[in-house]
Amino acid sequence: AHEGNDTSEPSDDYNPNKVKADFGLSGALAKDTQTGNVVNGITLKFSEPPEARVPNTRWRLYVFRRKNSQARTSVKTSENGKKDGDLIDIYHISRQSAYLFGRERKVADIPVDHPSLSKQHAVLQFRALSNKNLQQMGVAEKLQCKPYLMDLESTNGTFINGVRLDSARYYELRRGDVITLGGSTREYVLLTEQSAKTGL
Repeated sequence: AHEGNDTSEPSDDYNPNKVKADFGLSGALAKDTQTGNVVNGITLKFSEPPEARVPNTRWRLYVFRRKNSQARTSVKTSENGKKDGDLIDIYHISRQSAYLFGRERKVADIPVDHPSLSKQHAVLQFRALSNKNLQQMGVAEKLQCKPYLMDLESTNGTFINGVRLDSARYYELRRGDVITLGGSTREYVLLTEQSAKTGL
């Protein structure tokens, strides 16, 4: 015989294994190869904007080993025989609309190996935007394709001419700008084909 006050068995409303609803981001869209931003099975930290374009100008990145700021009598030589200030590499960066800097070789267009850098550290993006100065002067709207740099929330930062960039924000690059990443000793100098021939 059961008494009305017996609570030894749980009621139908109580379930200790019941999971509460999780309304957070699942990442399912990013993992979807049809609609997400996945390259070689790796989700990219950025998506190209609608104004992304392949540039007409032949841009290049000249890679140098940063000169040692301390005065020394001997010139420092790296393990591959390159001296401080020597040209290490040249990247022709006018063949696609974006170039990813990072340690993740499966997705990086410009691979970097320094341990202070992120797997997806920064992106150089070409964007075709209207020239506001010409619009103010009454000239018909014309798009200009220019290079921009965005830090992808890296731990140790991305720098243009020694100034650290805020994450997830595009910064316009100009010919002759020097890009440095984290604690790496490499400097990436942005030039055009013409400026390289004429000495900037």
